[in-house]
Amino acid sequence: MLWLVGRAGHWNMSPDVARRLALGAQGFGDKPPGASVTRRHLRRVMGRLRVLQLDSIPVVIRTQYLPFHSRLGPYSAGLLDRIAYQDDEWFEAWAHEASLLPVASEPLFRWMKERVRSGHTWKWIYDFAWKEPAYVQSVLEEVRERGTVAPSALSDPRPVAKKSGGWGGRSQGTLALDWLFRVGELGIRRRGNFEKHFSPLVDIVGASIASTPTPSAAEALRELTVQSVQALGVGTATDVADYFRLPIREVRSMLAELVEDGLVLDATVPGWKHPAFADPAGRVPRTIEGATVLSPFDPVVWKRDRAERLFDFEYKIEIYVPEAKRRWGYYVLPVMVDGHIVSRLDVKTDRKRGVLQIKAAHAEPGRKDLATAAQVVGAIEDLARLVEVERVEVARKGNLASLLRGVLGGTPITAARALGGR
Repeated sequence: MLWLVGRAGHWNMSPDVARRLALGAQGFGDKPPGASVTRRHLRRVMGRLRVLQLDSIPVVIRTQYLPFHSRLGPYSAGLLDRIAYQDDEWFEAWAHEASLLPVASEPLFRWMKERVRSGHTWKWIYDFAWKEPAYVQSVLEEVRERGTVAPSALSDPRPVAKKSGGWGGRSQGTLALDWLFRVGELGIRRRGNFEKHFSPLVDIVGASIASTPTPSAAEALRELTVQSVQALGVGTATDVADYFRLPIREVRSMLAELVEDGLVLDATVPGWKHPAFADPAGRVPRTIEGATVLSPFDPVVWKRDRAERLFDFEYKIEIYVPEAKRRWGYYVLPVMVDGHIVSRLDVKTDRKRGVLQIKAAHAEPGRKDLATAAQVVGAIEDLARLVEVERVEVARKGNLASLLRGVLGGTPITAARALGGR
């Protein structure tokens, strides 16, 4: 059962209510699918998230596939790709980093793209577009003529210059395509091994969305601020600004306006250093049930200080930390059980061997017990089904590892290769 919590005036909420409100806003309180996961379920989750961060590192599975799994259970990752890149229901944009968003929200991000045109972006790509306008225009015309073009397939890709500054070894053709993407002329569809193929943005979002009048920057910022609060359930001004990477000064001003208009509530959460803002229509689940792993870039943990406020969970990605200095591991996933983060796992998918490797398993304080281990094993088994492997191997590293090994007992896991819907 859910509690409707919105009401007029200032609201003092306990940390427990704030945590459940945040998880409910993100869809963790929704009834799970009764059978296979279909595109309807993925649409529902995207409606909650509003933005899905992308990442190309496939240590376990690319991060964009995990938030759906965390809320729905194992599903066919190919279903996400069909919705986004074949059916064009979602589109790529720079929002919370590189992201997927519903195509209906495209007009709300045009003001950001206009800022890019004015130089509010990386200096090296702006300088390139300013110095090479004729070449950039020729690339745009080629994509319009051909419909879809990969960077390597441009008729004149222009090899990278010897002194490329911040170009990172990319060809001038790739830079031109990236610029045209950032200013809203082109969109991206992914093919093969997450490879970018560029098309006119109108071909992806559709003529009806492309012809929608462009909101003013203030109108778009207001709507995106409301959506951020709704997606968060409750958060500080910096949490709200971070959700779509909005300018914090404008967001602070907009939040004050939205509170006055009754679209956002002032809130106080004991232990939070800064004032909070809550969704008046938010609903607080009485309980959050189930065990699952979380992506490092799931909205409930992607802002690390908010994860610490909600879950008392200090989290840091150590990919770029030298191995000898890592505390937890290379690619560490939090495990959430019944709405609380109870452990963290250093995970890797060995696709050649068909094995999900748990390279280290650490319990959070007070969670080193057999009951926790059994729930974490359930989350590991679900993850193994998502990545379609048949076995799990748990190394001996970490204070939870021996308990996990005892629960697993070396039993092979049958891969769920036929999950998902049409």
